[in-house]
Amino acid sequence: MKKPVVVLAGFWWVLWGGPVFASELTSLEALGKGIFFDPTLSEPAGQSCASCHDPQAGFADPDRDQPTSEGVRPGLFGARNTPTTAYAAFSPTFGFDAEEQLYAGGQFWDGRAATLEEQAGQPLLNPVEMANRDQAMVVEKVRRSPHAEGLRAHFGSDVLEDTERAYESITIALAAFERSMEMNPFSSRYDAFLAGTAELSPLEREGLELFEREDKGNCAACHPSRPADDGTPPLFTDFTYDNLGTPANPDNPFYRMAATHNPDGAGYLDPGLGVNPQVETTSERGKFKVPTLRNIEHTAPYMHNGVFATLDEVVAFYNSRDTDDRWGAPEIADNVNKDELGDLGLTEGEIAAIVAFMRTLSDGYGDAPPDLAREGRAVR
Repeated sequence: MKKPVVVLAGFWWVLWGGPVFASELTSLEALGKGIFFDPTLSEPAGQSCASCHDPQAGFADPDRDQPTSEGVRPGLFGARNTPTTAYAAFSPTFGFDAEEQLYAGGQFWDGRAATLEEQAGQPLLNPVEMANRDQAMVVEKVRRSPHAEGLRAHFGSDVLEDTERAYESITIALAAFERSMEMNPFSSRYDAFLAGTAELSPLEREGLELFEREDKGNCAACHPSRPADDGTPPLFTDFTYDNLGTPANPDNPFYRMAATHNPDGAGYLDPGLGVNPQVETTSERGKFKVPTLRNIEHTAPYMHNGVFATLDEVVAFYNSRDTDDRWGAPEIADNVNKDELGDLGLTEGEIAAIVAFMRTLSDGYGDAPPDLAREGRAVR
């Protein structure tokens, strides 16, 4: 499988030395952060972007008891597990690679938003998430908020007088925060290990070896684990799309939503990339974007429908999908990847080693300056 590595413009790295930090967010990033954490911008008030992208949960949904995310209205759930916004800034613009014959990049599980700015504008208007009626409703709320002054300072004194222009400025500010070092700190123990300032335990080293071996775990085929030639730290995703043969999740509350939100009821099948208007539905159904594994221990449950509660389950599924009936049939049987997973032959001990290694990918390792890891940004 192709493993494209895309460098985000403006992020510069000292080879083998980690990121170059500045001590504070820029004013635009800080403005975006304020909007990101503001619970008054939903309808009704009560839900912010951070409600489903909590930094304490790896910028994913902190509610581990539900496989998919609840919107601002109690009892109303979406169809999918919320992906992390951390490191999403490194995803290239959605597109098709004619040479490799695959899609890559974009935002969301299905890549339907080509850029961060486009992604940032969708949850505010999603009827299940923040449920604003239209852009004008959002802009009016922002006009009455503390964010108004910052938007005028950055985009012009009259920016909030034009709804389309105002909404675009809101998404630009949100995307700026999503590009900040606060959301992309590269401060895990594995980063420190690559920089030569930390060690991995024997079990974690074994897990890394298995993770990278093509004849064993083969995880690095889609989750590259080594720095790019230019020194960009590993992103643990190649930003492509795959159908892993994930089974349907009978506990997904979306199946029980009213017909206005889910007309298919319990018969709902998530088409994944097939719903993206830029692709052919007949050839890409059931494929979902390869997620980053950074902070993966904090972002349970796993898979697009939250069907697995633990990392051990995920690796066990990869290991024995095709040899163990307990996993059940794929939600969508088209395009299932049968080349890189399904019968890996891993022992229980080897599964434990891979999981131990993945736990080294959590940000906030002690050797990183704590204030910079939380508040810093890459020097531009």
